[in-house]
Amino acid sequence: MTDTYPAFEVSPVPAPGPDAVAPEPFHGIYGMPMFVSVPTSDLAASTDFWVRGLGFFELFSAPGQVVHLRRWTFQDVLLVPAGRPAEAPALSVSFSCVLGQIDEIAAACEAARPGSTTGPRTMPWGSVELEVVTPENARVVMTAARPYDPESPEAQHLRDIGIEGPGA
Repeated sequence: MTDTYPAFEVSPVPAPGPDAVAPEPFHGIYGMPMFVSVPTSDLAASTDFWVRGLGFFELFSAPGQVVHLRRWTFQDVLLVPAGRPAEAPALSVSFSCVLGQIDEIAAACEAARPGSTTGPRTMPWGSVELEVVTPENARVVMTAARPYDPESPEAQHLRDIGIEGPGA
């Protein structure tokens, strides 16, 4: 991994920590470098879940054609009319959040759609992840970075695969 360099200044994700504050929802218009399209048979119900459960907001919509949702900068989702798959696919999409939001998102999703969440789980690469299956059967992972501890098993795991942590 010798061709990489720190570029955290281009990301809206704050430095990890128990007191990390999530950025405000981003209402600006930009050329989207990445987005996910999610087919749904019920635009209104899907929009409601993504807004109330996952913390997105409706940036704009074309009635019956598309609902453009967003959270932070570069976290864009397009809900589009189509049939609902019978089960959630193995493929998932992940969105960053901060540690203080994980339990809040889990509670909001469970209130909106009981049984929709799994976790949160602590992962060996230094994050806490909550899996959510949305009404349209999309598999969404909300992921929050934990503070980096150079003496932790997670830091050793990263070193073992050739990734040096901050300040190395």
